[in-house]
Order: sequence, then structure tokens, then C-alpha cells
Amino acid sequence: MLQSSAKEDLPPPLTSTSELPPLFDGTTRYKGLQDKIKVVAIDLADRPAWYKEKVYPENKLPALEHNNQVKGESLDLVKYIDSNFDGPALLPDDSAKKQFAEELLAFSHAFNSAFFSCLRSKGHVSDEAAAAVDKIEAALGKFRDGPFFLGHFSLVDVAYLPFIERFQIFYHGIKNDDIAKGRPNLNKFIEEVNKVSRSTDIHKPNWSHSFCLLK
Repeated sequence: MLQSSAKEDLPPPLTSTSELPPLFDGTTRYKGLQDKIKVVAIDLADRPAWYKEKVYPENKLPALEHNNQVKGESLDLVKYIDSNFDGPALLPDDSAKKQFAEELLAFSHAFNSAFFSCLRSKGHVSDEAAAAVDKIEAALGKFRDGPFFLGHFSLVDVAYLPFIERFQIFYHGIKNDDIAKGRPNLNKFIEEVNKVSRSTDIHKPNWSHSFCLLK
């Protein structure tokens, strides 16, 4: 099972009574620039009014403010950060891997929808959720030069990791099911992610809040 990394010392989440903090430039630890990041946690159940009025009219999280522009949508943010900040590239130069990455990123919404729908339903794991994780198992076996989706750690792993982690925990507790059982590629992926987490302190977010990266 995916293991939680050491807990990061985060400030308390901002609520409707919190004042607007100063805006600042940010990037992510995935790019090796964690010393330049400032994370602002927003309480989803009691988010401050100024967030919608002055920061992001869409009122969604996470969001990134950079160069006087605010951007949202998790996948778009990851791509933007990879393109606009220094550090190791999160996509390889190989054209076949780039194309496969786009296919996997496009599938992420269907993957998440299948699992969230199954969590809300009664009974065992649905055929739709099982098919979704089988597709992930097959995808993890496409490239043999490493245990991750594109062989080496990439933007695709960044996109899927938080959801695979939470689905594994939730399904174990709610459905009494191990989504990695009988799926050797997924098991290897989880094993290697745990190694990366321990060695690089990749931050796995507190699920009770989302995060706003502001400039």
C-alpha cells in the first residue's frame, strides 16, 4: 500500500474569516524547487469570499497565480509548471511516450469518475472501476525501461499518484478490496513511488483541503 511521506509543516487552512495573504511566485517540489514554493491551504467547506472575488472567479482549487495570471485545473497546472519553471522535465522527448502521455492524461477523468461512482454505490467493486484499474495496469506495462507510466517518473505519475493513493486506501476500508491485488505492474509502481517519496519527500496533499499556489 502507498505509504504517506513525512508530514509537511503546513500552515492552518484559510477560512471565510481569514484575510487575503500576500501573493507570491510558486513552483512545485516535483521540479526540484520546493524551497521556492509557498502553499496556501483553503478550507473547502468554509472558503473565504475574497478567493472568488479577488483571486480566482472560478472559485476552484487548486489554482496557481503566476505572472499576474491565475490558472486552474490540476492537469493544466502541472503542464504549465513543467513548461514555465526550471528543473527536470516531466515529459520525455520521445514522441511515442509523449503521445501515450496525452492519452493517459485524457483518460484520467474517466478513471476518477469510475472510482468515485463506485465509492458512492453499495456492494462490491463495479465492473467499470475494475476495467479502469485494469487499463492502468496495462498502461504501466507498456514501457519496460522503468516502473512508471512512461518508464521513468513523469507528469503522468504526478497526475495519477494522488488518486491511486486515495482509491487504494478508500477501497481497502470501504469495499474491503485491494486494487493492486493480482496486478504486478501496479504493485511495482506503488513500491517505487514509496521509494521516491522517502528519498525526495514528495508532498502528498491533505485531502480535507485543496491548495492554492499564489504569486
